Amino acid sequence: MYIAMNRFRVVPESADAFEELWRTRESRLDQMPGFIEFHMLKGPAGSDHVLYASHTVWESQEAFQAWTRSDAFRASHASAGRGGPKLYLGHPEFEGFEVIQHMPG
Repeated sequence: MYIAMNRFRVVPESADAFEELWRTRESRLDQMPGFIEFHMLKGPAGSDHVLYASHTVWESQEAFQAWTRSDAFRASHASAGRGGPKLYLGHPEFEGFEVIQHMPG
């Protein structure tokens, strides 16, 4: 398995708008071979931002990479800049992880 994460530092006054943007976007992830699940996580609030992380689980790193090269990826990210500079502090920070141990519940 492979986990792809993006961290977003969102301006506190824009947290509701950020959450609405994610709730209403058409992700198209479920159309992709190898996709397992997606979570949008809300973390702690700091003095200048609220931390969020998107968390996507894939069967393999290759499946994730195929997603990033797909038309579905381009379509789902077409409005990514919609939030504008007032929504984020900086760019999202990507982190990719190969799963070396998995313990299902």
